[in-house]
Amino acid sequence: MRASLAFVLILSLTACAEFPELDAALTSEMKAAGYPALAPTSELEALQTPPQATATTAASVNARVAALRARAARLSGSVVSGSDRARMRAGVSLPAQEG
Repeated sequence: MRASLAFVLILSLTACAEFPELDAALTSEMKAAGYPALAPTSELEALQTPPQATATTAASVNARVAALRARAARLSGSVVSGSDRARMRAGVSLPAQEG
């Protein structure tokens, strides 16, 4: 809890930092400029062209699907080879204890 509180405190202090390089980049014209006019969303939506799937798009998606399924099939196999599995099943033989 203390660590997260300290992290938030440090993070909030960095928000108070000044960046003179950025302030120097602003010209007097930039500082005097007004806010840009906001456009209605209906106008922005009208300018946007809807995405169109073509035969090429469908073919590339189908090829990617096939490649991902093949990769998944390769990854779904066993990670440990049969000989290693047999060796692990045999277990570790401990040396005889002297006593």
